[in-house]
Order: sequence, then structure tokens, then C-alpha cells
Amino acid sequence: MAKARLLILPLLLCGGAVHARDVVDASEPTDLAVTVYRDPNRGQGEEMDRDWPQGFAMISETRTVTLPAGESTIRFEGVAEGMVAVSAIVTGLPGGTIEKNRNADLLSPAALVDGTLGNRVRITRTNPGTGAEQVEEAIIRTRADGGLVLQTGDGFEAVRCSGLPERLTFGAVPDGLSSEPVFTIDTHDEAGGTYEVTLTYLAWGFDWQANYVATLLEGGDSDNVRLRLMSWLTILNDNNQGFENAELMAVAGSLNVVSDFEGLSDPPAARPLRLTCYPLGSSLRGSAIPRGNFGREERIVVTGSRIQREVFESALAATPMMAVSDAVLAEEEQLGDLKLYRIPSLVDVRAQGLKQVAFLDKGNVEGRYVYRTQCEPRRERGGLVPTELLFATVNDEEHGLGVALPSGAIAFFEPSSADELLVGEQNLRDFASGQDVELTLGLSSQVFAKCERLSKHDPYMENAPWTRMRTTLSNANPTDVSVRVLLGSPAQWDYRGTNSELKDGQRIVEVAVPANGEKVVEWQIRPALAE
Repeated sequence: MAKARLLILPLLLCGGAVHARDVVDASEPTDLAVTVYRDPNRGQGEEMDRDWPQGFAMISETRTVTLPAGESTIRFEGVAEGMVAVSAIVTGLPGGTIEKNRNADLLSPAALVDGTLGNRVRITRTNPGTGAEQVEEAIIRTRADGGLVLQTGDGFEAVRCSGLPERLTFGAVPDGLSSEPVFTIDTHDEAGGTYEVTLTYLAWGFDWQANYVATLLEGGDSDNVRLRLMSWLTILNDNNQGFENAELMAVAGSLNVVSDFEGLSDPPAARPLRLTCYPLGSSLRGSAIPRGNFGREERIVVTGSRIQREVFESALAATPMMAVSDAVLAEEEQLGDLKLYRIPSLVDVRAQGLKQVAFLDKGNVEGRYVYRTQCEPRRERGGLVPTELLFATVNDEEHGLGVALPSGAIAFFEPSSADELLVGEQNLRDFASGQDVELTLGLSSQVFAKCERLSKHDPYMENAPWTRMRTTLSNANPTDVSVRVLLGSPAQWDYRGTNSELKDGQRIVEVAVPANGEKVVEWQIRPALAE
């Protein structure tokens, strides 16, 4: 009886060892959502790196799978090559996830040859004398580094060493190879059935930025300036996979990222096939070996390589701007301390390309001109210097805005007899709804300032007495203007002699300077730590 048990046990063990999971291919995505996050290390005013974007995206794909009863492996083909596999979550399966894997190889010459070792292929050679092609069957016997050996009716020979133009034709793609990255999971379903599942994961190689165009409108004066503000979101996808008819979202704000998404993404490799030959003066078919080809390395490379930059730039696809004034074309949502912008229509996020979508079109933003200068010790000058011209408004509905403005580049245009002309550019930081917005248009050619220190002592010396300061403002405009004088930081100086206020960490005084006239402002300062 004991012997019978010993015979049965190996049979049971063998039966368990040969059990293999059924492999099931998930359908193509029926619903796609792509949420793009900016490069967290890209500073204000820095452009996106179009050659190597370092932002990321959260991608959500809805697919359909039909599972057999028991354990099975589900293949999700066509995921982003920058997929961070450890972040992937699959929902909608009754048995959950047992194990998940990311394929390591893409379809390539090396992978194709490795997967066909010992199998038949067709080799086609072209006779250089007649131009006729000759086709015969061969068996791939081995692929050592630097060589590929075939067995034909004439014996064994190395590919690319005959001196003749030749190519291999494979009847099928070996199991497990795909031209697109593949993500797999193992699952268990007692009864089997058809399910709608959602695959959600992070992917490396994305970025986005906002670009604004402000057109000054005719009419009004320096205290009543109106402009039209339009904005585009530019989405960058550096992966070789596109996402058609996707719900597109962009997240703005400073995100704390501690993971190395670039290192975790580990994109699959398409390995090249490198063949090296050292011919001895003749070939198997009797073709002469051209001089200078000894020791030549033949390379056949099929990869998901990055397209040329010229093609990349031409991939720019812009959604037409709506001609409706005061229309927000992306819906704004709160995401904790961040802002999420949802594009209301489905868009194609193209592989290796840029996508521009209309974000904002405000046709009547109201504000005013303010001229700005700075005057504090060690900034006194011997003569007049131009002030900065600002467009100042408030980001609220009363002034024609009232939406969060993500950071980006802004260009100002002003109408003239020669059409609209560029009058200034700058980088816009993030502005929340309700904040003051001040945009620099450039240096003024009409309003100047002269900064002077009237006291002779060193204002920085220990226990320095009060130091008299003066700025003289001149206005060559035919109308009155407002000039803001920055007096310095209250952490460094105490002030007296003028009604100043605190703005953006600076003590300021704002005065009206008459048309074609001057205005003199005087005050006193001393070190803030003085007794």
C-alpha cells in the first residue's frame, strides 16, 4: 500500500507542473482618459524640453476581456512605452490580480530571429548579374554574437557573408512578441465570462504648458485699458503610442514628486541584429567581394525609434479657436491645492507629437496702466531712467476674468496702422482666481524716474540716523499716469515721511504724475534694527 502511494505522488506532481494559464488578449480601448502633469522640476519661465520631456501622465483605458474558467493571463497590448508598471491598477475583474508583468522585448530583428531558432524561413537573394531573385527555404540554426547561421540545401552558411543582396522572410511572429508594448496580469475566475475592465497607470514622457496672446483694444485711457486674452494648452507626448478620442485633462500647480518615474518606466527594448563578416575573397555563390569590405559590420535595426524633429514639429495639431468672446473652453476643477483643466471634447493625443487645444478666450478684460520704478540706497542714480510699464488688473469676473491662470508665456500685441504689432513678452506665473494680476509690457519711453539719497552719511552703518531719500518722476504723456515707487523691504528698513503700503513684500507708494509734468516724492529710512 505504501508503494502505491509513492507511485501516485509523482503523477500528481507532474500533472500540476504542466498546467498552463490560458492567454487572453484584451480588446482595444473603448474609452480613454489622459491626465497630463507638468514636469515638476521645470521652473517658472522655462520652456518644455521637446526632445526629452520629464513630465508624466495618468492614463486610464477601458477594455473588454472574455475569460475562461480558472486561471488566465490577460494581455494589454499598446500601453505607453513609458509606462510605470508598478503603478498599474486593473479594476473590474471578479478574481482580482494575482501577478502583473511588463514585457521586456519588442518585435525586432534580434527578437524575431531568437524566436525562430530551429524553424524554417525563406531567404531571398538577388543575382547581381541578372537582377533575378532566387528564393529557397532555410532553417535558422544559431545566432551567436556577430553572426547568423542558416542551413540550406547547400549546407551551412552565414547570412550577409555571401556577398549577395539577401533578405529573410518569416512566416509568422513568434508567440509573445509584439510591435507594441504589452502589459500582462494573471487572474482567476471560477466560472469565466466577459467583463469590462479598466487599466490605470502612470506613464513617463509627457509635459504641457499654457501660451497666452493678449491683444490691446483701441479706446480708453491709462486708467481704463481693455484687452482680449486668449490661451492655448500645448500637450507634449514623447511616447511612440498615441491615444485617439481621449478625454484630455491637464493639472496645474506645484506637485510634490519623490518617485523616479523615468527610472521606474524602464521602456521595453527593440534589440538590433548586428552581423559581422570577414570574407576571404569569394562567396558561396561565386560573387566577387568588393575591395574595402573586409571586416565590414552589417546592421539591421528595427526599433520604435524617435522620429526626426522636423516631423515632430509638423505633428502640431491645433483645435480651432472658438470665435465666442468670454468663453472658457476648458472646464476648471479643484484638485486639492491643484487645478484641473478638463477639455470638454474628445481629442487625439498623437504619438511623438504636440497637441494644442483652446483653453481660454476672454474678449473684454479690463485693467489699467501702471508705471513702476525702484528707489532705495545703493540704487540712487545720477540721471533719469525709464520706468517699467505694467498692465494691472484683478483676476475676477468684474474685470472680465475670474478663472485660474496656469503659468506660461504671454505675448502682447497692439493694433496699429500696420496691423497688430508685438509690444512685449513675458512669463506668466500661476494666478488663482481673485488675485491681482500685473504683467510687464516693457520699458517706457515717456515716463522716467530719478532716484537720489539726500543725506551724506552711510545708511547701512550701525545705528545710522534717518536717511532722506527722494525720487523725481517725469511724464511726457498727454494724460496723467500712475507711478508706483518701490521703496524696499520692511525687513531691512523703517520708513517715515510718506504714506506707503505693503505689496508683494515691498513697501510702495503710488502717486499720480500730471501730463507733461513732474512729481517729487520724499521720505526717510533707517535700518530696521536701529533703536
